[in-house]
Formats: sequence, structure tokens, C-alpha cells
Amino acid sequence: MTSYSDEENAKFVALYRGSLIPLHAVLVGLTWIVHDYFVTLEDEVRYVWPQKMCFSKAMFLWIRYYSIALLIFDVTQIHVFSIPGITGDNLCVAMDSIIRVVGAVSLWSVEIVLQLRIYALYKCSKKVALINALLFAGSIAGFFYILIFNAQRRQAVIADAIHLPLPGCPSIHSGIEWVQWVPATAYEGVLFAFALYKTSMSTAGRMKKGKKISLYSLILRDNIFYFLAITVLLIFNNLMVVGVTKIPWFSYGPFHAAIGVLTTRMLLNLRKASATEMMSSGPLPSRTPLPNFRSEVLSWHAAAGQESTDFAPSLSYGSTGESTAESWQTGNLPPFQFTSFGVFDAFEKTEKL
Repeated sequence: MTSYSDEENAKFVALYRGSLIPLHAVLVGLTWIVHDYFVTLEDEVRYVWPQKMCFSKAMFLWIRYYSIALLIFDVTQIHVFSIPGITGDNLCVAMDSIIRVVGAVSLWSVEIVLQLRIYALYKCSKKVALINALLFAGSIAGFFYILIFNAQRRQAVIADAIHLPLPGCPSIHSGIEWVQWVPATAYEGVLFAFALYKTSMSTAGRMKKGKKISLYSLILRDNIFYFLAITVLLIFNNLMVVGVTKIPWFSYGPFHAAIGVLTTRMLLNLRKASATEMMSSGPLPSRTPLPNFRSEVLSWHAAAGQESTDFAPSLSYGSTGESTAESWQTGNLPPFQFTSFGVFDAFEKTEKL
């Protein structure tokens, strides 16, 4: 019978406990995102479903349901791999890379939305869009370079632990694995800086004009909270891998859930805010027919007007011809096409319709 030293036994116990934590933590992530889905489903049905299919709606639905599918994948993978005899050197190395790529797809989808949000905040600046696009492409290239570098060395890293009776692949982080999410984190920091700068300039402009608006309102309007929250999540993820937080690794599941929940709530809140703003401006006369506009053209065209129109929603109506007043009186929201997730067109004043 093989005897092991106290140090080897301590390492095995640490690895075994580390492998058990993801089994429970990933279930928390799935429960969270499913609970949030049912909590916000009514808002989705009311504010998203009536909209004609366009890029903005497609992105919302993609992030919403891909995030749920991603958590189901996380739970299935972690629990299946905990079955004795399933895992092996090659399978653990391959799955390590797959997990990172499917998680990165979720993050990249969110960053596309945030790029468009920045594009809207800067009044469709092509220069800002080009800078963000180049940095985004660079972050993806950096991700894949580090992924390949780590994958080539992963088998050697887990070689001493793969034969141990652990529930799943060994949870070992070493080398430059912590660098994996640095490009995405750095890029997210750039997006946050863009949003923060715009909010600061907007605040200064209003102060000069004697306009009073609370910082809280500006933070909500420019979605600073969401940019900051995703940036903090990525930083926290990197710190966990390095071991600075002293918190055991609990899998990517909670991170995937947090990013999905934050992004879908941001998009839903923007649509609710735009609908509320439109309704508070007062309905049109009941006998005023609504014109037809090309929704797909308008759906991503962002605020080109004055600051006072930042909250003005850009509308594109369906072909029903029903007036806004009639729609609201019957409780049916017209199929509005809101622009660029929160900064809206002021293409025509209501009284001109």
C-alpha cells in the first residue's frame, strides 16, 4: 500500500475541496439567472416582444437566452465530469479551453452592446466607433493568443493531479492563466472611461447652464453602473485566479450569470425608461394617425440632437395606423423601435406628426 506524506495529503484535501466548491456554486448561478428571468419576463413581453425584429431586439434575445443556455452548460459539464472515470488528460485540457471560449462569446456579445451604447452617447462619432472597434478586435486577438499559450501547457500543469480521485478536473491555476481575461478587462475599462467622461462633461454642461439634475439620474441615464459593474466583475475574476482574494475558485458559472443578468436588466431598464418618457410627454390627439417609418433604419440611429433631447425616444410605428392615445387607452403598447439602447432620436417633434 502506497503511503503519502502529510504534505501530499494536505495538497489532495485542498484539491478535493476545491473541486467540490464549483459543484455547488454553479447551481447558485443557474438559480439566480432563472429566477431573474421569471422576475423580468413580464417586462420582456411588454417592451421587447411587440418590437419588430431588428438588430437591437436580436442582440437582447441572444444575450438573454444564450446566458441561460451557458449556465445550463456549466451545470451539466461540472456535474457530469464529477462522475468517476469520465475525465482524463486530453478531455480536461480540451474542456478548459471550451469553457473559456463559450464564456468569452457571452462577454463579447455584451461588449458589442456597450460599444453601441458608447457610440450613441457620443452622437454617432465615427472616430469613437473606430477606436472601440480596433481595441475590441485587439482584445479578442489577445484572448486567443493567451488561450493557445495556456492550452499547450495545461496538460503539464495538471499532470500530477489528474490521476487523483477528484470530482472533476483538477482546479489548478498557474503560469500566465490569470492573464487570460486581462485584454477583456482592459477593454471594459476603456468603455467605462468613455461613459464616465461623457457623464462628467454632461454634468459640467448642465451646471454651466444652471440646470439641476442629480448625479444619480445621470448615472442611470448613461448606464455608468452597468459599465462599472461588468468591469469590477472582470477584475474580481482575475484577482481570484491569482489568489489575491483568498477566495476559492468557484467556477465561471456565477460570473456568467452576473454578466447576463446585468446586461439584460440594463436593456430592459432603458426600454422601460424610454416608454415612460414617451407616455409622460402626453398622448397624441386620438384622431391623429401615426405615420409609418422604417424601423430597421431608425433602430440604431442615436441622438443627433441637443442635450435636451437626450431622453426623447425615437419611434417607428407599425402599419396599424392606430393612434398613440388609442393604444395607451386600450393598454397595448405600440411597437416602438427604441434607438441604441437608451440615447434616442429627436427626429421630429410630436406636434409635427
